[in-house]
Amino acid sequence: LRRFEVSAAEVGALDLHGRAEIAVAVVAAEAAHVREVLDSCERLVAARPEVELLSVRRRLYGVDDD
Repeated sequence: LRRFEVSAAEVGALDLHGRAEIAVAVVAAEAAHVREVLDSCERLVAARPEVELLSVRRRLYGVDDD
């Protein structure tokens, strides 16, 4: 994920064998760019034959969000 200039971390399912919950974060001036980067990251993960992508959830935060 380094080529996408994002932050990624394992954030859940830490105690479940063979399962991981991964978070990817990106900061950009425009929401369209954020969507493009996240789409690319999702395609990269989904293309891995050893990975079964179960679900994807996205949240966008703006300057007014706490």
